[in-house]
Amino acid sequence: MLNFKLSKEQEEIVVKYRDFANKWIIPNRLKYDDLAEFPWPVVKAGYDEGIMNGQMPEKFGGHNYSLLDTSLASEELGAGCVGIGICIDANTLALTPLYLAASETQQKKYFGLINEIKGVAAYCLTEPNAGSDVQAISSTAIKKGDKYILNGHKRFITNAEVSTFLTVFALTNPEKGSRSLTAFLVPSDSPGVEFKPRLQKMGQRASVQNEIIFTDVEIPEENRIGDEGYGFIIAMKTFDRTRTGVAALSIGNARAAYEIAKDWTKNRKQFGKPIAANQAIGFMLADMATKIESARMLNWYASWAYEHDKKKINKLSAMAKLYGSDIGMEVTTDAVQAMGGDGYSTDFAVEKMMRDAKLCQIYEGTNQVQRLVISKSILKE
Repeated sequence: MLNFKLSKEQEEIVVKYRDFANKWIIPNRLKYDDLAEFPWPVVKAGYDEGIMNGQMPEKFGGHNYSLLDTSLASEELGAGCVGIGICIDANTLALTPLYLAASETQQKKYFGLINEIKGVAAYCLTEPNAGSDVQAISSTAIKKGDKYILNGHKRFITNAEVSTFLTVFALTNPEKGSRSLTAFLVPSDSPGVEFKPRLQKMGQRASVQNEIIFTDVEIPEENRIGDEGYGFIIAMKTFDRTRTGVAALSIGNARAAYEIAKDWTKNRKQFGKPIAANQAIGFMLADMATKIESARMLNWYASWAYEHDKKKINKLSAMAKLYGSDIGMEVTTDAVQAMGGDGYSTDFAVEKMMRDAKLCQIYEGTNQVQRLVISKSILKE
């Protein structure tokens, strides 16, 4: 039988992350959005209160969360602020290749380092000419003796300039193209690593993105993650795990916007009654609530499938990310519309939530690419 009831432990995760969002994220979301500044105090508090790196094995300081556990946590972070939430979740993105393919020695060293200094890492895949098309990556890491020499250019890298280390994907044999794509651990302060000025963005302004130039960066052989040529598989398996996190952030953002709009329309009176009592607004709220519940159920299913039905995870995670982030955009836009001038003003957070929602449709594979992934999957069935 199906059972949608969360376990006691999962209910505790929801409460824990919701309390953290109420205490640390919501009071600071407008501040960091306005400053476009990385929220270090919030991230440090996340370490102190056991919020960071939930998927990390317990022996390395994490909580060994399942993917469904992580989705529950990410929804609460998104309900607080997607911009701050992605600062935390992008760290998980960068660490996921270590979960998947690193040696225990590498995991012990780098998980230990990130916990000890309460830092963040960055996932370096996208390039100026290789966004949705990962196979077009041109950065190289050519082996010379017991080292690799990294040269290349990465773009739109979240957490880049504030990171402790980078998870970098590069070609070890350009003649073989993406078949030689390989993942590496690169300390951010390595000679030859240059961070360009951070990207100025419409939304999610608390998170930072940079271009990175790598010029003759020396990488010890022991910093290679997995075998040479395994990078493409690592990258794709990483997205199978992390797309549900993007969906959860989007759903949390939509939920928060819906709740603000619902309360506002119940209290705003026009023509002698609350505007929520008008069918036009009431139906809008009904659609918003239905979309949120639908997106959440799909995301829970995709998250559950990661541990129970691996054959479906590629398709389901793409569906969850596609639908969750599209719903995030639709619901936050409707929240602004329902609240009229107040929704559009900075007096309420829904205009920020709408700005934040847009980027969720773009990163970790645009929603057009998600449709491509889904269509290929269903045509193979």
